[in-house]
Amino acid sequence: MRRLLRAQRDVLLTAVMFYTRLPCPADIDHSDALLNRSTVYFPLIGWLVGAGAAGTYWAASLLWPPVVAALLSTVASVLLTGAFHEDGLADVCDGFGGGWTTDRILEIMKDSRVGTYGLVGLGLALALKHAALLSAAPAAEANLGGLPAPAALLLVAHPLSRFTALTLVHWLPYARANDADGKAKPVAQSLPAGRLLLAAVPGLLPLLAWAAVQREAGLLLVAVPLLILTRVLGNWFRRWIGGYTGDCLGATQQLAEVVIYLFLTVRLWPTA
Repeated sequence: MRRLLRAQRDVLLTAVMFYTRLPCPADIDHSDALLNRSTVYFPLIGWLVGAGAAGTYWAASLLWPPVVAALLSTVASVLLTGAFHEDGLADVCDGFGGGWTTDRILEIMKDSRVGTYGLVGLGLALALKHAALLSAAPAAEANLGGLPAPAALLLVAHPLSRFTALTLVHWLPYARANDADGKAKPVAQSLPAGRLLLAAVPGLLPLLAWAAVQREAGLLLVAVPLLILTRVLGNWFRRWIGGYTGDCLGATQQLAEVVIYLFLTVRLWPTA
């Protein structure tokens, strides 16, 4: 049992080391095998990032107006992940915006430079997230246990958006299978249905809890636009590059986060 717990501890800390900038114990090795197994903890990483962003919003809201608190919460999430997923969105925008062949798209996405498509796409996504969080700021807090509404949104969106991205690993092949330099190579193996269901627990739990607290089962309908998003993106990725890359997962997470904010705010507070 102790060996099993130690093994899972190593897998979890590998996920923390790869997906965040949080410090990890020095004895955690960078292993392709561990990194592949750590994908199941991707939604749980959303708990850490979401908690950091939500805590930042709550603390900032005590000192500044919502517009500042929402911006600082975004800064916190970017610092916690090292802009890992934002970089993926920018690369996807550049690659698919500027490339017209599979090889050219993959080549552009590997380029560390950010082009016009990437800047515009990332800027619009960040602006939409900020605007959606602000739209929830005036909402009553009576059913949120005193937690500001934008903070609750952050706690739900970060795990759920990461689970949404993880479904592509189960559904699509890895597009850089023959590229030893692909930065997502260690997590490029298929994700069995059992592990995907296991990842669904931390991914969906905050949403289910909030729907129960709000007594609003309609919140679960967010699955519909998320399913549409993953289908559209998945088919697009398969058509142009034959599958997904790490950048595709980052882009999916960012866009899913936007969709979650937009859906939940209009569902809960249509006149907020």
